Amino acid sequence: MQREDRMETREVSAANIIEVVRAARPDLRKSERKVADAVLSDPRSVLGATIAELSALASVSQPTVVRFSAAVGCDGFSDFKLRLAQALALGVPATHSVLLDSDPPEAVAEKIFDYTMTSLDWARTHLDRAALNESVRLLGRARSIEFFGLGASGIVARDAQQKFPLFGVPCGAQVDPHQQFIAASMMGPDDVAFVISNTGRTQAILRVAETARAAGAKIIGLVGAVSPLVECCDVALVVRTHDNTNAFTPTTSRIAALVVIDILSTSVALTRAPSHKERVADMKRHLRAFREADASGHAGEPID
Repeated sequence: MQREDRMETREVSAANIIEVVRAARPDLRKSERKVADAVLSDPRSVLGATIAELSALASVSQPTVVRFSAAVGCDGFSDFKLRLAQALALGVPATHSVLLDSDPPEAVAEKIFDYTMTSLDWARTHLDRAALNESVRLLGRARSIEFFGLGASGIVARDAQQKFPLFGVPCGAQVDPHQQFIAASMMGPDDVAFVISNTGRTQAILRVAETARAAGAKIIGLVGAVSPLVECCDVALVVRTHDNTNAFTPTTSRIAALVVIDILSTSVALTRAPSHKERVADMKRHLRAFREADASGHAGEPID
C-alpha cells in the first residue's frame, strides 16, 4: 500500500487528532516526523505556536509544517490547530497522563482530569446505541431489576439500586456472592438481571448470570470488553475505557459505568407516564427539604 493510501485510510476527528498524529508517525517523512514529535511531546505549547515557531521548535522548514498538517488529514495548519484545540478540550490522551513520582498535587489533578475526560469521550464514541436502546426497552418493561457486581462493580450496582425511583420498579443490589446466587435463583421471566463486570470474567458473576437466565430473567451486561460474560447476556453494553494496570491510574471504568447507569435510569424515567414523573419530581422536592432540615437542625419550612 502506498504512503498516500495509508494516510487516506486514517480516521481523523476533532476529538482524537493527537492519537491520529501518533498513529500516522511511522508513515511520515523524516522531516514530518520531527513535527509530529514536537506535537506529541508538548501539544499545549504547539496550540499557541505559529507556523514559524513550530518549524523552529521542530528544526524544519515552514513548508514542512504545512505538509505535516496535510499528511495527518487536516486542511492546512489552521485546521490542524483547531482540531488540536478541540482534542485538548476533552483532555490530553491517556498516554500523556502517566503519573510520575515527581508530580506535585496540581500536576496529579490535571493528569487525572485529562485522563478521565479522554476515557469518557472514548467510551461515549464506542458505545453501541442499539444495545443502549434495547437495554432501556427491557428495563422499562421489567417487573423488578436486580443489579449484580463485586468489588468496584459492586459500588456501581449499589449506585444503580439507589436510583430505583427513576426506574420505577423494585430494584435490588446484592453484593454478597451467596445472596447474589439466591436473588438470581428467585428471578422470573418478567425480571431483569443487570450484571456488571469490567473484565467480564469474574466467575461468581458469570454463575449469577447463568442462574438468572435459567430462571427465565432477561440479562443485561455492563462490561469493559468483549468477554465470556457477553455470551450470557441478552444485551451487552460494552463500555471501553483507557484503564491499565498502573497502580496509580484512576479507575475510569467505574466512572464510565456510573455514567451509563445515569443514562439508563434517566432514559427509563423519561419513558414513564406523566404521573410517575410527577411523583419523582415530588420525591426530589421533599428530599431537598429533608436535607435542608437536617442541616439546620430543625424541621424547616412546611411543604405541600
